[in-house]
Amino acid sequence: MRRPREVVDAAVMAKVDGWTESAARQNALYEAPTHEDAEWADAILFGTPSYFGAMATELKNYLDLLGPQWKRGALAGKVGGAFAAASWPHGGSEVVTLSLYAPMAHLGMVILPTGYTDAAMLEAGSPYGASAIVGKENRPPRTEDLDAARHQGRRMVAIAGALIAAGEMPCRNGDSKA
Repeated sequence: MRRPREVVDAAVMAKVDGWTESAARQNALYEAPTHEDAEWADAILFGTPSYFGAMATELKNYLDLLGPQWKRGALAGKVGGAFAAASWPHGGSEVVTLSLYAPMAHLGMVILPTGYTDAAMLEAGSPYGASAIVGKENRPPRTEDLDAARHQGRRMVAIAGALIAAGEMPCRNGDSKA
């Protein structure tokens, strides 16, 4: 797991109660993603909070900086998926998840929605990807939310494994087939 870093300075972060502390706590838990991470991974599951129906600026910045990988086709054929969290039931999780499909398409990734492929998806998330409603209190995800996320992760690993076994996944050494 990786967490993109803030793109605003400390003075801006200090204007929002808890932002600085939350960012420091999360940054201590998770390394920042690198371009190399995107290249070595066989599957990438992008996750983000929903901010006004859009992905977090930090994730957008990371995606925007993948231009060299796009130019080389380094992510083409890799499995990609998305999930989101929102404060409110109609906070934009589905829109945000779908919006992540566009950069994945440009990068040539194999976009893998969850569909209703497991009962967990009927309790949490959507056919596009897992999601959680955390409320204004920023509550932890419910058990049902975590079940949907686990299903999504297992599904991505299984499909990526099948593509590798079929010789359809790009090799890490730059060859066109595994």
